[in-house]
Amino acid sequence: MAWYRDEDRVQRAKNQTWWNEEHKPGEKVGMSGIYRCTGCDKEVASNRGDPFPPQNHHQHEDEELPIRWQLLVRAETDK
Repeated sequence: MAWYRDEDRVQRAKNQTWWNEEHKPGEKVGMSGIYRCTGCDKEVASNRGDPFPPQNHHQHEDEELPIRWQLLVRAETDK
């Protein structure tokens, strides 16, 4: 779960397609933010243009469960 310190600076997400997209390990990050693994809830911070963590970044106990990254907190980097 992502934590925040200043509730006045947090906005509720609007229904945008990027919230539902799942990304594979090594894919190029399209939007800077915090991403959650849909299989185990591990979180990573990723910057736009960088690759998502590789497949060996972490493993699931159930090896059949794929690692997929989903945007949890979008970083406002373009103003």
